Amino acid sequence: MGYTDKMPLVLGVGNALIDIITQLDNDSILEEFGLPRGSMTLVNADLSQKIYNATAKNKRQITTGGSAANTMRSLASLGGNCGYIGKTGNDELGRIFKSEFENKGIRTHIKLSKKDTGRVIGLISPDSERTMATYLGAASDLYISDFNPSLFDQYMYLYAEGYLVQNHKLIKTIFEIAKNKGLITAIDMASYNVVEANVAFLKELIVTSADIVFANEEEAAVLTGKSPDEALDEIATMCEIAVVKTGKKGSLVKRGDAKYKIDSIEAIDIDTTGAGDSYAAGFLYGLTKGYSIEKCGKIASLVAGKVVEVLGANLSDSSWEEIKQLISYL
Repeated sequence: MGYTDKMPLVLGVGNALIDIITQLDNDSILEEFGLPRGSMTLVNADLSQKIYNATAKNKRQITTGGSAANTMRSLASLGGNCGYIGKTGNDELGRIFKSEFENKGIRTHIKLSKKDTGRVIGLISPDSERTMATYLGAASDLYISDFNPSLFDQYMYLYAEGYLVQNHKLIKTIFEIAKNKGLITAIDMASYNVVEANVAFLKELIVTSADIVFANEEEAAVLTGKSPDEALDEIATMCEIAVVKTGKKGSLVKRGDAKYKIDSIEAIDIDTTGAGDSYAAGFLYGLTKGYSIEKCGKIASLVAGKVVEVLGANLSDSSWEEIKQLISYL
């Protein structure tokens, strides 16, 4: 699937990782390894291997991942026009990552590290809640020097995952370059514990540099201390478009004084991995097509609803074709 130059380009930036999506019989593994349910926890290579070994008999799926990477892959699958920058190891997993993206028609700006390609063990509880143990590996070696400002000249949008917030200087500089180049900037809050550790910095980043903010209700509550509706109002004072996702209840979107409640679609929840990433992909696709904010939200909800019905963040080609047909009726 190639990209079309007729649509604006979206540049995704984030941690280039391999996802190991694992279904749990119960949550005892989370307790054993001290992983807060529903969170993303950074682990070292040794602990990552121990978790991997402890779940060796569980049903699992291995695919390319990383939050922004999931979003760009879904955006490309919708027919969107995008690129991606991240860092992998000079290893087989890194080569798989790059080739999968290029086969999707995504412009890749993959940098190489001497470390192994990073990985995320996504642990899926019986009720479909996901808890992630992340070994960043090569992804943690993404530096300011990897971002040539001229790279941004071919793009209209920047989309960054909130996990990069753990390196304040890096994400602040990326957003400064993007704004200086006239790009529309978007950030996803990523995980409530990441937000919790960086509240003051995130608020400053949003006010100074972010045009679009995506958060789920837990992340929005940590950021503002408020309920989803009130959190939406507060975040909307900091940026142009605020989105608060409320799970099965749908999502709330606000731009200026206009507020929209977007219903979720009927879906059988199997795994929420990638649901938020896919929501962002649908929303960005709508924006690049020039659709109304409300339609952008409906597309986002549709894509997210389809993704929770499968294990992992990848949908089949036939599923993407179905989604594109459904979008034409929205």
